[in-house]
Order: sequence, then C-alpha cells, then structure tokens
Amino acid sequence: MSMVRAAIIGLGRWGKSLVNSVHGKTDAIQFVAGHSRTRAGAEDFLKEKNIPFVDSYDAILANKSIDAVVLATPHSQHAEQVIAATKAGKHIHCEKPLTLDLPSARTAVDAAKKAGLVLAVGFNRRFHPSVAEIRERLADGRLGTVMSMVGQHTTSTGQFIPLDNWRATEKEAPGGAITAVGVHSIDHMVEFGGRVRDVLCTTKRYLPGHSEDTTSIMFRFESGATGLLFCSVATATTFSFTVFGSKGLAEISRADLSRFRYVPTSTVAPTGPVTAPPDEIVESPAFDMLNAQLVEFARCIEQKRPYPVLIYEVLHGMAVFDAVVRSGKSQKIETVD
Repeated sequence: MSMVRAAIIGLGRWGKSLVNSVHGKTDAIQFVAGHSRTRAGAEDFLKEKNIPFVDSYDAILANKSIDAVVLATPHSQHAEQVIAATKAGKHIHCEKPLTLDLPSARTAVDAAKKAGLVLAVGFNRRFHPSVAEIRERLADGRLGTVMSMVGQHTTSTGQFIPLDNWRATEKEAPGGAITAVGVHSIDHMVEFGGRVRDVLCTTKRYLPGHSEDTTSIMFRFESGATGLLFCSVATATTFSFTVFGSKGLAEISRADLSRFRYVPTSTVAPTGPVTAPPDEIVESPAFDMLNAQLVEFARCIEQKRPYPVLIYEVLHGMAVFDAVVRSGKSQKIETVD
C-alpha cells in the first residue's frame, strides 16, 4: 500500500493538531505541503515538521504529486475549496461542519461524487472505541429500540478565542455552540436515531463576543424517538452521550470519551426498591481520534471505497443544522427539510 501524500490547508490550533496526529506516526498518510492565510506561526510550525509552506491553495491544487487536501479552514470557505479540489482531482478531508447550509453541502458532495473522489467529513468521534460500543449494542439488539438520546458537550475554548478570530464571528458560528462542538452529538443522534423530524433551539451568549456561545436543543425523530442536547464553549469542559433503549441504556462520559457504561433493563420483578442490574463498564485507554480518521481516509483512497461516515448521514446532519439555526432565530419548532 502506497502512502497518501496530503496537504494541510489552514494551520490554526486544529490544523496543527491534525498534522501532529499523524506526523511520523503512520505509513498511511503524510503531509507534504501546507498553506494558511496567516503565514506567521504556520510557517514556523511547518518548518519544525520539515513540511514546505506553499504560498497559495491554487499552487497546492496544481501540484500533481499531492493526492489529497485536508481542510481546517473557516467553515464558509469549505464548499468553494471542496469544489476546487475536485476539479484538480484531489481527495478531500474536510473538517466539520462540511458547510454552513444544506444547499452548499449538496453542491460540494455532488462535485466529489461526479469526480469519483473520496470526500471525508471530520466527525472523528465516530472512530472512538466507546462510540463503537454503542454501535455494537444497537446492531446486536442489546439496546432494543432507541427511545431517546441525551448529549452534553462543553468546552472552555470560548474564553481563549480572540474576538478578531474567524471562529468568534456570527457568520462562522451560527446557532451558538453547534459549529464548535454540538455537531458531533447531532451526528451521533443521526447515526443512532435516524432521521430528525423537527427541532426546537435556544441560544445565549455568556462571554464577550459577536456570536452566541451556548445552545440547547430538543429533537423529535421520524421513528418517534426524542433527543436533548446542551452544548457550550463558555463553561467547563465535559462530554456525555446516552442512548436510552427499550432493553437498556448506553452512556459515554468524560471529555476524552474514555468511559463507556451499559445497563440492561431489569428482568426480575422487584420485591422492594427498584434496582438496576450491575453496570458493564468499559474503560478505553488513550485513543487518538484524529489519527484514526486520517488513517481511515488514506485507506479509503487506496482501496477506492467510501469513507465510513456516510455522506447521506452528513447531508441529513446539515439539514438538521439548518433547522437548528432557523429555530434559534425564530424561537419556534422548525421542520427538518
């Protein structure tokens, strides 16, 4: 298997994290070039890694020795950058969200399909062993029918983002905290619960800034299941996600997703206070989700197969995203297109 030669586009905190996740750690993918709007800092970082800084995205696309681009750029640029990459014959790994609305996401997806290229969207948490534990218990029936899902995803990053940074703008962060963190839990809900029928969202700003930083959402699914999500970039960092099924519950907790808990429903009639059967606990060692997603991206390119984060689920997630943004503005229940 040959190594995929990739270029990193965007070298802020996240772009550097992506490079660090695979640099010198895998034979599947290697960053051979990089470009960022802000040269200062990016060039020094790339020099340390012995990766050339390239002056423009166009120059990277014109380089026939580069197989793929990894986009860690402002969300509003993704659609245009994805389409340009497909015209140049480059495979694309794009950070979430794919775009900032469903129509542009569909255009980007159609361009990649037409060109026969891999388009991967960076829902890295799908690769974590704890998420795989939920997936396995749904597939084998141990959870039964999904009744509801509850997610909490918060970080302290809001206080560290300069007000002139693109992530702080309302244009790049509609719907409050969903672009930064909430889209991950929405993605889990779409994978495990199916299509969302409608949403009700409220947003608020607690930190100084231009955009809302805290979001609460209620979901109703076509299956009849429900969901709740709280996400924020203005409080302490934590993560939890629970699937409540007719035969048990599965819960992921801790900021690094390292603790998984499964509790089956009781099968013995109580003679006193109702107690639950013993928990099944799975503790995962340190797991690099960024490395896992980029290695899988490279394998999909080499093996000419689709990326496992299914595009139809990504597009439905974008439809949910649109409805959440509309609901945050209207303060009404909004139907998912």
